[in-house]
Amino acid sequence: MGIVEDKLKQLKEKQAKILEMGGPKAVAQQKKKGKLTARERLDRLFDRGTFREIDMFVRHRCTNFGMEKIDIPSDGVVTGHGLVDGRPVFAYSQDFTARAGSLGEMHAKKICKVMDLALKAGTPLVGFNDSGGARIQEGVDALSGYGQIFYRNSLASGVIPQISAIMGPTAGGAVYSPAMTDWVFMVKKTGYMFITGPEVIKAVTGEEITFEALGGAMTHNEKSGVAHFACENDADAIDQIKKLLTFLPSNNMEDPPRVETGDDPRRISPELNSIIPDNPNQSYDMKAVIAGIVDNGAFFEPHQYYAKNIIVCFARLNGRTIGIIANQPQVLAGCLDIDASDKATRFIRFCDAFNIPMLTIADVPGYLPGSQQEWGGIIRHGAKLLWCYSEATVPKMLLITRKDYGGSYLAMCSRDLGADMSLAWPTAEIAVMGAAGAANIIHRKEIKNADDPEAKRKEKIQEYEDLFSNPYRAADRGYIDAVIEPAQTRPRLIDALEVMCTKREIRPPKRHGNIPV
Repeated sequence: MGIVEDKLKQLKEKQAKILEMGGPKAVAQQKKKGKLTARERLDRLFDRGTFREIDMFVRHRCTNFGMEKIDIPSDGVVTGHGLVDGRPVFAYSQDFTARAGSLGEMHAKKICKVMDLALKAGTPLVGFNDSGGARIQEGVDALSGYGQIFYRNSLASGVIPQISAIMGPTAGGAVYSPAMTDWVFMVKKTGYMFITGPEVIKAVTGEEITFEALGGAMTHNEKSGVAHFACENDADAIDQIKKLLTFLPSNNMEDPPRVETGDDPRRISPELNSIIPDNPNQSYDMKAVIAGIVDNGAFFEPHQYYAKNIIVCFARLNGRTIGIIANQPQVLAGCLDIDASDKATRFIRFCDAFNIPMLTIADVPGYLPGSQQEWGGIIRHGAKLLWCYSEATVPKMLLITRKDYGGSYLAMCSRDLGADMSLAWPTAEIAVMGAAGAANIIHRKEIKNADDPEAKRKEKIQEYEDLFSNPYRAADRGYIDAVIEPAQTRPRLIDALEVMCTKREIRPPKRHGNIPV
């Protein structure tokens, strides 16, 4: 055998050994938990045959506690690049079968390298998290590794889309990198996120709690809002990630890809003419409004289990990606509260960072009242909405379907906060507050001194409704550009989007504003 052939044989033997990952027994354990291996996850993400691995042969350098005798294939993480639906993407996938996917110095350097390359190339970054956490034997080198990743998460934020999938345990410092990325997908029953685990909590506070209740997928989708998507299994998570990527540009210098959807841009939606109930206190499903407007009635909804009183989603109008922020009258009457404000704020900032035009659909009676909201900082959290709409320079369209009162009228992208095109249905009510409350304040003495106070109160309520419980006073002042028939909403919004898609807006130069976080 010649020298070259010998070296080729050696290469293939080394590759074969590494491709075994943690060995048959560890791989079997991974499968038993219903999880894909690190390499199977990458194979499912990337178009067939396009994945190119980087740093396959990297080894750790730790000599503490006998670590010099321990071999960890690829140091517990697989990194590289490939194509997703024909578009370049970088990715890393932690390998729980190899020393529990623990993060040490070289493991972190591998992740940092693909983060750097993704930033240079202007491509999205996807991370599959499945790790036991910091490699304790490496001490501060492991902590340094996390710090280097966090720093790069910050650098890449707003430049390239960053997506995290939690497919196994993610604890302690490991949770902060996903939290700094744009989108967090969690797999039910196998993905967990928490700062301190159940054992530590029991030891310190005496509280007993399960892994699932503390940091499972539904906990972070429903309660904390840390995660944006709850997935049935690894395959479902990867399929949803690929769907999300279809709506996004590769970086902040590009527009989102335009897709031929086959839906007629002139299509009208007669069902929208009757969707608003006659009773103003009766709810309706805002998702039905969205479905009637967007291409093929299809939209992709993050945070669907969190702060359900507001909806955020991606959809398309005439093939163009848009981000939608809409009140949901079916939950808390569509009121804004702390969680809804945070949910919408983060979505608005993402859309603005990545050149995604926004459509706001307003039906909001106000901010949710109550001491818990006030003590929790609804003023500060609510101010984020005002801030982020004002800050955003992408095309902003507003549609008012029904109630739009007071400060919440402003917070849902009013003309004064920079809405480029403001449309309203004839059922819109734009006022400082509802007619009953307004009449009671303005005409308090007159109602009190009347021979029939109740009749007088009803008279004054009707008077206020005639004046303000409609879109025409706002249209008189130019705050509303057009009052339209609901059935015509889709073509009107498409026309607005097409004319505003070349929008350019310059803001004063500054390092950054001081958002009321």
